[in-house]
Amino acid sequence: MDIPDVSLSLEGKVAIVTGAGRGIGRAVALAMASKGANIAIADVIAPDIEKVVGEINQMGRRAIGVATDITNREQVENLVNRTVKELGTVDILVNNAGILRVGPLLELKEETWDKVMDTNLKGYFLCSQAAGRVMADKKKGSIVSLASIAGFKFIGNSAVYAISKAGVIMLTRTLAVELARYNIRANAIAPGIVQTHLMRSVFENPEWVKNRVSRIPLGRAAQPEDMAKVVVFLASDAAGYITGQTIVVDGGELA
Repeated sequence: MDIPDVSLSLEGKVAIVTGAGRGIGRAVALAMASKGANIAIADVIAPDIEKVVGEINQMGRRAIGVATDITNREQVENLVNRTVKELGTVDILVNNAGILRVGPLLELKEETWDKVMDTNLKGYFLCSQAAGRVMADKKKGSIVSLASIAGFKFIGNSAVYAISKAGVIMLTRTLAVELARYNIRANAIAPGIVQTHLMRSVFENPEWVKNRVSRIPLGRAAQPEDMAKVVVFLASDAAGYITGQTIVVDGGELA
């Protein structure tokens, strides 16, 4: 009887991780490096980039840091070009960089809408397009994007964020169908509440945390490492027949 290959090894792979200076992005980059990948760390905050590059180098893997505003096409193309030049190729793209702005939709400023959409959706498109072209040339690749359970359900005061994440879910499906002929898979994960720098303000409110956690069957907020494990799986050959999917990683809250 043939035994299925369920290895999560990323040995010899090259991954770009955006927003990798802290939080989920950092956890993903470290997890991928632990599985053998070399990593291009992209972020807008230079000191955070260098710290994560150093952590990965200490693990015996190669890493480069590229300061990148993912809303800028030229900077995204520079990120991909430098990754190919210095690390050899692009096998995996993790679209993780994102921002959160809260407030009622009727009071939302146009510039706030534009900033969130540019970062959370346009940036993912630009990165997927640039990295996808490299993957298409070699007929293989994996794109994993960070959506949110807010893309599936209304969560008060986060209208533009939720709409942008719903867009990520459809972007993922579109990429999966259009890029399948190049043997490129595209998937997303939809985290619930994760204790990260992005969410630091709400975690300073004990009552809010208590109320939110009370709705999570597993009884706790997630840590970045909880997300990283799923991203590694989706990026690996173990998920070789999975594409166009958004995996909810929320401790059961959406259920």
